[in-house]
Amino acid sequence: MLKQLFSFHIPQKIILYFIFAIIFVSSSAHAARPFVTDDARLTTAGSCQIETWTRSYLSSLETWALPACNPTGNLEFTIGAGHAYFDDTSMHNSTDFIYQAKTLFQKLDDHTTGIGLAVGLVHHPSIHVGPNQHGNEYAFIPISVPLMEERIVMHLNPGVLRDKASQEIRKTWGVGLEMNASQRWMLIAESFGDNSTGSYWQTGLRFAIVPNLLQIDATTGKQFSGGSDTHWMSFGLRYTPSSIF
Repeated sequence: MLKQLFSFHIPQKIILYFIFAIIFVSSSAHAARPFVTDDARLTTAGSCQIETWTRSYLSSLETWALPACNPTGNLEFTIGAGHAYFDDTSMHNSTDFIYQAKTLFQKLDDHTTGIGLAVGLVHHPSIHVGPNQHGNEYAFIPISVPLMEERIVMHLNPGVLRDKASQEIRKTWGVGLEMNASQRWMLIAESFGDNSTGSYWQTGLRFAIVPNLLQIDATTGKQFSGGSDTHWMSFGLRYTPSSIF
């Protein structure tokens, strides 16, 4: 049953991004925004973080803010929202709300694969469901595999989502690589999708203005088989204080 549920077809083009990514190797890296593929890590225990970004399409614009807190040490809560603005006057601007919880069964370190579980709920999911990997209800297993003592980390996200409008249950997947090109620059490459809306790719980089505290990022992505209307550019900011509580 599990084998059938998580048997996905991953596009061959993703191999090109992995080859590109392997070239850039340096010190350890930490994933989060701008990844869509999630990592088997949590926000620092006793602290919170905020990730916010803008994603621009040919005829629409999204803005997102996702605060996350880890009050107990092994249970991270995320409550956030995204708003979409459409150029087409026949389309109504919309706001989505996301609620997610994530925990770890095994922590990631230089020699140990991290494994966890994330479950979430999206209220009024109208903002580009495919590129966000979100349905009304979703669950996935974040798996992070350290390569070269965590100088490169591979992330895998087998999962499922339920679309309330169509009553459709979809199998989802994500594969991503992160690496540091230098002490402040991190590069990412990933592919993700589901068995209904298709497959997507995204590449980008993050720059640490203040290491381990304040980062900015930029990415570009597109649906593999989609037209120019599926292409996006995004710009984001991530603030991760070491302690709040």
